[in-house]
Amino acid sequence: MRLGAVEISQIKFDLRSRDEIPKLLMGLQHIYCTREVKEEVFKILEGIVPAGTDRNNGRRGMDLWKILVLGTIRLNCNWDYDKLREIANNHRTLRLMLGHGIVDTHSYALQTLKDNVSLLTPEVLDRINAVVIKAGHNVVGKKKEESLRGRCDSFVLETDVHYPTDINLLFDAVRKVITLIAALFGAVGLAGWRQSSHNTRKVKKLFRRVQNLKRSNAKDEKKKAEREGLIVEAHEAYLKLVGSFLERVDKSVATLREKGLATEEQLAEVERYMSHVRRQMDQIGRRVVAGEKIPHDEKVFSIFEEHTEWISKGKAGVPQELGLRVCVLEDQYGFVLYHHVMQQQTDDRVALLMVEEARTRFPALNSCSFDKGFYSPLNREELQQRLDDVILPKKGKLSSRDKEHESSEVFVAGKRKHSGVESAINALENHGLDRCPDHGPDGFQRYVALAVLARNIQILGHKLQQKKVQREKRIEKLGRRKQESPRQAA
Repeated sequence: MRLGAVEISQIKFDLRSRDEIPKLLMGLQHIYCTREVKEEVFKILEGIVPAGTDRNNGRRGMDLWKILVLGTIRLNCNWDYDKLREIANNHRTLRLMLGHGIVDTHSYALQTLKDNVSLLTPEVLDRINAVVIKAGHNVVGKKKEESLRGRCDSFVLETDVHYPTDINLLFDAVRKVITLIAALFGAVGLAGWRQSSHNTRKVKKLFRRVQNLKRSNAKDEKKKAEREGLIVEAHEAYLKLVGSFLERVDKSVATLREKGLATEEQLAEVERYMSHVRRQMDQIGRRVVAGEKIPHDEKVFSIFEEHTEWISKGKAGVPQELGLRVCVLEDQYGFVLYHHVMQQQTDDRVALLMVEEARTRFPALNSCSFDKGFYSPLNREELQQRLDDVILPKKGKLSSRDKEHESSEVFVAGKRKHSGVESAINALENHGLDRCPDHGPDGFQRYVALAVLARNIQILGHKLQQKKVQREKRIEKLGRRKQESPRQAA
């Protein structure tokens, strides 16, 4: 406790607030003030401390509690790090939750927040999530023998990328190559890439020419043929210029390697983007010049977020989405029991995985509903062996036996309640899982795990808020009765 600080258990919240911040902070307060939960959570958080860290020496770092609070509030409120820094330095109630007193002027630096929150791993967050859900079940009064009923569905979390075309991906790659090699040459004082900005503009000029030529809507066949010829010529000029720069970069990389003026990690990064340049040049040449159709599995949709997939789910007004599918399994109390990031997977490939992983963490799960996208004969057979009730509608025409099964009371009731998972997905999208700003597959996994944990803590706080509001109403009602009793007696 520091001067002016308030014990976390004594922090008061506006019970009438409908904002997510008080709900999340109430959930975090419950975790901190419930001894068994707190000890278990902090034992798990010890796993993020970097190896070789000495607790008794060196500069004081950020506390594990602060990392958890700031990480969850960032995702729950769908903030970037700049917004998180501003709120962490100025939001009075949040600073009390972080252990700062009224006279404490400590402020958080932007890079400090990024470095510490990124220490959280998906595995650590998943373990904490299981502890939070069990605490939530205790709050809602779930009995030990009571079974859990799950609802499973998937949605697309978009990556932070622009719409991909082969020509703009080539420009991205060659721009990055020129920037990196120029920086390496400049750092060691070598000449040769001092006009890197000018070179990038030359490439961009040809890229824009190709882009503008493709926008023609001419109907006349002669004009269309002339325009097609101009488009091919512009592509060839674009590829020729990029190829000349690629040759120069190859020689520059060889020079740096021979003289030992750059590390292998630095050169590997340049070569990685060079491989993107070569692939895009090959695909543009095959598509435009040779008239070949490029197979979908050869395409890359971002050179920066290479895990991005092109997903078409057939939604009205949404022809495609760029990102990864995320599958969630929610229980009847609104807690997300388990989630899975689907890379090169479809719904029918993860149905069994979702149930098995959720049952590993929560053995009381004995019922689960899905939509038709998860159906396969093998899935239905395997799930029926593991669960008492499986609500998995069959694709296509139903046999008389299937009709009888899907018209049963249990199946109809489960199917009717299944739409509730859409509400959970919508809430997750509103609280961070609409677009992932973090980089790489690891950052994507961490972002999803942190959002799910933050959402479950918010639900826990919401349940606590409802209980306290109901308690206040009962006290207020009892007070009114006591005031009316003497009047009636008189």
